[in-house]
Amino acid sequence: MKENRKTETCEMKVIARIHTDFPEKFGIPRQSGLVRELEGKIVFEPEYRNPQALKGLEEFSHIWILWEFSQSICTNWSPTVRPPRLGGNVRKGVFATRSPFRPNPIGLSSVCLEKIVIDAELGPVLYVRGADLMDGTPIFDIKPYVPHSDCHPDADGGFSDRHKDDRLCVKFPEHLEALVPEEKREALRGVLENDPRPAYHKNPERVYGFGFAGMEVHFQVKDGCLIVCGIEAQDKRLM
Repeated sequence: MKENRKTETCEMKVIARIHTDFPEKFGIPRQSGLVRELEGKIVFEPEYRNPQALKGLEEFSHIWILWEFSQSICTNWSPTVRPPRLGGNVRKGVFATRSPFRPNPIGLSSVCLEKIVIDAELGPVLYVRGADLMDGTPIFDIKPYVPHSDCHPDADGGFSDRHKDDRLCVKFPEHLEALVPEEKREALRGVLENDPRPAYHKNPERVYGFGFAGMEVHFQVKDGCLIVCGIEAQDKRLM
């Protein structure tokens, strides 16, 4: 007998939002932990600013963040997607990827927990590193990362393993790098080394740009090398 069931739904509460150096999706690393220098700050919604809810979390070095792909919500889903790392022309099952275009737009990230600060106005604030989230991303839950159960050193990474060590060389002219705040330089280099472009973009003459820490970073990629060609800040090109 064919079943006629309505899709079940459940309500998810936004407990916090993360603040990062990425005002838009373009430029964000494809996975958490790829660029450890990237900083993030998790601020809880007023209802969840009770420090007791975080008691004991300071004992852990890493946490899991369950969050929403707030800029990639789609009404219709496809059983297959084109992973960027495979050039955008190979289809894989959506549940075999980490594509944001899913039946439920939920992301999962493992990040380093630097410290917890009790702010007089915002309550407990989590400072993290290695996050792959856009500024303002809604967070549904936070859980401790438990090494003895969460870490599987012998796990097979499937087709993602073919590109895990992919990096670009980066040419960053000194006069442009000097315009980047010193504490942000290593993080920006890490983002650039991981190639922010969609994998199917190969035009060496195309100039790309993305927002990072209040700047607009412009670059080209030629012969496997990324060349920074401009930095914009406060609507003014700095050359």
